[in-house]
Amino acid sequence: MSQGRLLILDDDAAVAQTIASIAEDLGFDFQICSEPDAFFGWVEKEWPTHIALDLVMPAMDGVEVLRLLAERSWRATIIVTSGIGTKVLETVQRSAAERGLPIAGILPKPFGPDALRALLGEGAKLPIPTTVNSFPHPSISESDLDDALLGDQFVVHYQPKVRLSDGDPTGFEALVRWQHPRYGMVFPDSFIPLAEETGQILPITYRIFDLALSWFSAIERQPPLSLAINLSQRNLTDLHLADQLLRSCTRLGVAPSRINLELTETSAITDRAAAFDILTRLRIKGFNLSIDDFGSGYSSMQQLVHLPFSEIKIDKSFVLSMTESIESRKIVDSIVNLGHTLGLTTVAEGVETLEALQLLRELRCELGQGYYFAKPMDGAAAIAWLAGHGAHPETTIDLLPKTSTKPAG
Repeated sequence: MSQGRLLILDDDAAVAQTIASIAEDLGFDFQICSEPDAFFGWVEKEWPTHIALDLVMPAMDGVEVLRLLAERSWRATIIVTSGIGTKVLETVQRSAAERGLPIAGILPKPFGPDALRALLGEGAKLPIPTTVNSFPHPSISESDLDDALLGDQFVVHYQPKVRLSDGDPTGFEALVRWQHPRYGMVFPDSFIPLAEETGQILPITYRIFDLALSWFSAIERQPPLSLAINLSQRNLTDLHLADQLLRSCTRLGVAPSRINLELTETSAITDRAAAFDILTRLRIKGFNLSIDDFGSGYSSMQQLVHLPFSEIKIDKSFVLSMTESIESRKIVDSIVNLGHTLGLTTVAEGVETLEALQLLRELRCELGQGYYFAKPMDGAAAIAWLAGHGAHPETTIDLLPKTSTKPAG
């Protein structure tokens, strides 16, 4: 029985034949193409289950081929091959994944048969999307946001943060969701940009802060947990922000020192003088400040030097790829060391595998959050999760395998 249909696009006949021979040994049917027109003809005609694609070809490069496959919502598992540098290959892999293409992996030339066999085997395990962009963003208007505020349609989900050295929970991040009467659960990427553009992000921030703080104030735990809440750059134009947040904390009996206000680093501060004043007042009143998505945005070093941050959150794109990419690993290592040098807590977002967790512990990153520990969940589920994790030593050990205690050397 055939394992699948492999379509090979490579202008090097010897390499293409090598791939075909290995695939045939594994039980694949195959077809070799050296020109893009013939390749796309076979795609439409034969519906291959797997594609082996060379990046560097004279008629049409592999990046353009991937873009056209994505436009066609293609579902075949793709293996990218090339003699070009590894860093370029990794960038291509990330780009293809962003477009929704199922990428089994990259195969630098020259490659051995075992590497190709492994990717052909792994490809069969990949989840194949039915279309690209399976969850289109709904059309949201300014009046919809007004209705959401008036109708109390915004809700908060919570994702745990844990101490990487022992797996004990240290707090939660509050994440806004919109329970839309027509679209169902709407995620922030679909409405936050509009809210920032219209200025509605200001009342939305206050609403989310109060909802999250009301939930958080009922949690009794020693040592006390922290709660992280996101701020928009637009919040840094609101001169009443520090006073308003402090009033909410006082009313609900939560010490500001337990609140981490996360400021995304992916957009530029427009009014620097006002931002400096507001952030400084927040720190004076006891709030902690975290620079979010560090390494992915504007003027990272300048913001660290000029603003009173207490925490760095490493952008998840580096954490997700650090087990496969030497460059990403070096970036994470550098950010962690920078945080230690400046006396800041380092937090890794996007911890999804045990391998990533172990590597972060080796790099001495303090805190982490991600699907390896728990997905964002509603308040009741978060309380239940907390009850089962870290309350006793044995649950901590179950959550997070310990590293070896054998002395170095």
